[in-house]
Amino acid sequence: MSNILIIKHGSLGDIAQISGAIQDIKENHLNDKVFILTTSPYEKLFQKCPYIDKVYIDPRLSRLNLLYLSKLKKMMSKLKLVKIYDLQNSSRTSFYRKFLFNKVEWSSTETTLPSEINKRDFDVDPVLERFNFQLTNSSIITKYTLKPDFSWACENIDDLKKNYNLEKYVLLLPFCSANLQHKKWPYYNDLISLINKNNAELKLVVAPSPHEIEESKKLNAQVILKDNKALTITQLAGLIHDALFVISNDTGPAHMAAHLGVRGVTLFGYHTTPKKVSIETDKFRAIIKNNLSELSAEEVYSNISKELSLI
Repeated sequence: MSNILIIKHGSLGDIAQISGAIQDIKENHLNDKVFILTTSPYEKLFQKCPYIDKVYIDPRLSRLNLLYLSKLKKMMSKLKLVKIYDLQNSSRTSFYRKFLFNKVEWSSTETTLPSEINKRDFDVDPVLERFNFQLTNSSIITKYTLKPDFSWACENIDDLKKNYNLEKYVLLLPFCSANLQHKKWPYYNDLISLINKNNAELKLVVAPSPHEIEESKKLNAQVILKDNKALTITQLAGLIHDALFVISNDTGPAHMAAHLGVRGVTLFGYHTTPKKVSIETDKFRAIIKNNLSELSAEEVYSNISKELSLI
C-alpha cells in the first residue's frame, strides 16, 4: 500500500468538476491511500467524499513565508508520498513541485504536456478534456473524468424540504462573487413574475451564501436558510439535487447543478464559453448573450417554458 496525494485548493465549481477525476484516481489506486490537500472552506466537503481517505489543509500563506513552507513540507513528508496528482495546476502548485516535492512523482499539465504543445493553447480546450489528457498521460484509466458525478456531496435535506414545504420547486442561483459582477444577470424578479404567472404550481426558491442573505430578500422568491443561517455546501448540494429545475448565473453552484445531473440553464455573458468550462450536459445547458443586460426575462422564459411545463 502506498500513499497518493491530490492537490485541489478550490474553487467550489472546480471541485464539482473534478469529482470524476478523483473517482478515477481512486479506482486506479484501490490498494493505496488517497489523500487531498485543499483549503479550509472545503475540508468538510472532502471529508464526505468516498474517494478520499484523509483531508489535509493548506492555509496558502505567502510563498515568502519560510516557516509556513517548512511546516507544509514537513507535514507532507511524513506521508511518504509516492505520487502527487496536481489538479489545481496553478503557479503555486508549480512552485510546490519544484521546491517542496521535487523528489515525488508528479502529475500536472506541466509534466504531461508534450513540448511541442504550448500550454497557453492547451488551456483553451474544455477543462474536463484537459484533466482527462493529464490523467491518461499519467497512466490512469479514465471512466468518469469526462462525466463527473458530484452526488456524493449531497446531504439529506428532507427536514429542510418539510419545513419550507418544498415539493415542486425551481431553484434560482442569481448571485456571483463581488469581483465578478459581469456574470450577474439583472432580471431575476422579472423572470420570477413570468414563471409565477404561467407556472403557478412551481415554488421558486433561492439559497444565498452568508453575504447574500440581505440581497436575496429583494427577490420575490422563498429564501432557504437552515437555523437562520446560510446552507452549508453539502446542504446546498442536496437542495440543488432535488430541484426540478435550476436557473443560474455562471457560478460555482451552477457547476454543482451540472454535475449533479439536474435539469436547468446557466446564463453566460462574454467572460468565457460554456464549452471551455465544461458546464453543459444532456440536462444542463447554457443561454448565451455577450451582454447579459441585453438578455431579457422574456427571452429566458421563452427558452425554458417548454421544460417548465413538463415538470
